[in-house]
Amino acid sequence: MSKRRISKSAVVSIGEERISILTELSVSALADGREDLAVRYVSLARKISKKTKAKMPGDFRYCKDCLMPLVPGTNCTVRLTSKKIVTRCQNCGGLKRMPYIKEREE
Repeated sequence: MSKRRISKSAVVSIGEERISILTELSVSALADGREDLAVRYVSLARKISKKTKAKMPGDFRYCKDCLMPLVPGTNCTVRLTSKKIVTRCQNCGGLKRMPYIKEREE
C-alpha cells in the first residue's frame, strides 16, 4: 500500500486551527492562575507553527524569553513612546518593541 499524501495547504490549515485552539487555552490557563500550563500551551503552539510553517495568530502576544502569554493589565505593561509600543513582561522583564508608523501617518 502506498502512503496517502496530504497537500501542504491542508497541513497549514490544520496547523493554524490547532495553534488557535492552543493559544485560547493558554490565555484561559493564565486567567485560572496556571502559568506553567499556559507556557506549555504556547511552546506546543510554537512547535506546530515551525513544523507546519503556519503563522501564529496576529492578535496573540507572548514573551519570546519565557513563553508566557501577554495579557495587558494582568502580566505585562504597555507604554507608548513617540515611535513605538513597548510591552514589558512582568514575569521575566523582557521587552517587546513594535513600531506604529502606519497609525501615526493616518
